[in-house]
Amino acid sequence: MADHGRADLPPGAEAGVLADRLKERLYATITMIALVVGLSLGDVGSLGAIATVLTTALGLWLAAFVADQQAHRTVHRRVATGHELRRMLYVSSPLLSCAVGPAVLIALAALGVLSLDAALLAAAGVGVVTLFLWGCLGGLRMGGGALAAVVAGLVDAAIGVAIALVKAAAGH
Repeated sequence: MADHGRADLPPGAEAGVLADRLKERLYATITMIALVVGLSLGDVGSLGAIATVLTTALGLWLAAFVADQQAHRTVHRRVATGHELRRMLYVSSPLLSCAVGPAVLIALAALGVLSLDAALLAAAGVGVVTLFLWGCLGGLRMGGGALAAVVAGLVDAAIGVAIALVKAAAGH
């Protein structure tokens, strides 16, 4: 087992850490879908788009970290340190890494490889496909077979598309 702040967890607790980490990854993916759709509807250049993506990811991560520390202080009457702090950082890191794909696509647009609109649309598409794949994996791991996995994937992808449509309908 890799350390990643999980080495001294009680038996069975690693699954909880991985579930929390995946929850953050899914939340960040949904947030990035909404963000890049919103950016595609606005009048923003590549530099503004990449700055927005990166600052949003940083803001998400900082908000999660502050909330985790506040919850820890409230429940345990002390600041998280050591293992607990490493766990918080490990679990919340997908909130930062969610910006990588959109940032790379926007950078390609800045270099003239594709248009900014195409980059933002591709970033939203990759996010929806990611939700589909995680849904499929969840369906398979529940033992429902291939059909149940595809249905779970489609439901998760539909959630991503619905969020993008809500963002588009809101006009920002």
